[in-house]
Amino acid sequence: MILHNNEKISTARALNLKVHFKNTREVAHSIKGLNLNRAKQYLQNVIKKTEIVPFVRYRYGVGRKSQLKKFKGTSGRWPIKSAQNIFQILRNAEANAKEKGLDLNSLYIKKIEVHKAMKGHRRTFRAHGRVNAFSSHPCHVELWLVEKNARINRTFAP
Repeated sequence: MILHNNEKISTARALNLKVHFKNTREVAHSIKGLNLNRAKQYLQNVIKKTEIVPFVRYRYGVGRKSQLKKFKGTSGRWPIKSAQNIFQILRNAEANAKEKGLDLNSLYIKKIEVHKAMKGHRRTFRAHGRVNAFSSHPCHVELWLVEKNARINRTFAP
């Protein structure tokens, strides 16, 4: 999808973030479609552990929490490091929107994508002279803020 009306969109991206991919995906899924101010408040509440992130896809071994009564799911956590990183990206996109002259009160998160980055490989030493892999799972994050009442003409690439 190619968007021609780029003056109504504010983007921000971060590459090779040293945070867990699965946690960051769940945080991104929970704020997609929210208003900019509500998303910032939600992430601050996750950092303070007053609101929870429901885990939908990667929920094996994730415990049940009572804060999830307002959501449909039963599994959730407070991924603080992922919330802090997405909060920084959100602030960057807000600064980009302010620079373009967009109305900050009418912005919402149109698209937020989290992709796997290249793994960091290390080794851990086990008993009896064995060695196992010890990998990190970083990620790339891309974010779009769009004005709520903006009309965007779309053309599809062949």
